[in-house]
Amino acid sequence: MDDVASVRRTPRLSLSERIAATQFGAKAHWPGGFEVYRGGTAADGVFIVLHGHVVLRSPMKGGRGFVSGMAMPGETFGAEGLAPRGCYVTDAKAADGVETLHLGGEQFRAFLREQPAHAISLIGQIMAERSTLLERLQELASLNVEDRLVSVLMRLSEDTGFMVDDATLKLDPSHHRLLCEMVGATRESIALALSRMVSGGVATRAGSCFVIDTQQLTSRLHAPRYDEQTPLPMTRESARA
Repeated sequence: MDDVASVRRTPRLSLSERIAATQFGAKAHWPGGFEVYRGGTAADGVFIVLHGHVVLRSPMKGGRGFVSGMAMPGETFGAEGLAPRGCYVTDAKAADGVETLHLGGEQFRAFLREQPAHAISLIGQIMAERSTLLERLQELASLNVEDRLVSVLMRLSEDTGFMVDDATLKLDPSHHRLLCEMVGATRESIALALSRMVSGGVATRAGSCFVIDTQQLTSRLHAPRYDEQTPLPMTRESARA
């Protein structure tokens, strides 16, 4: 994966497209930590995030989990409900102050029939997010922990809820579990990677928080690591007489 692909921001539905969809869907406000749906239950339609973000998490053994995605404003989640006999494959949990729009199967078909241009944009959004998920699978298979962490931090920088200003991302202790579950690594590995970013001038410590300079994150991706294995030159010993 090259650097250009890694810094590409996930496409989002425009404001006009979201407004068009509100004529067909149902809005809902979710308090922080509320479970919008649980994996394994019957799915219907698709959700659009209007404000805040929703975390898509798959439980694992020992109380751990894996966060396969995070839906931000203008993005969708729960599109499994558009498939025949759809079933949610993750838990969906709201962050603080989340507002969503839900289009059930019948509402989605009405949207497609009466507002085809906007509905096609919604379908395109869902497919773009599928491409992002495939890229994320490639990252998990091919990148080391620090590169995966950089990619996740770049993703979090797209949400104003994590940003201090236009170029600074602040991570407090409450974000540590989220990082572990998004990166797919232990707390120790994440802490070590963040410490290396501090040493590299990409991050600074502010008490128990880390402040990330997002403008320097791209240069950190695929940077050589001092602890990575490097091939050693092979020399042939001369034959003894």
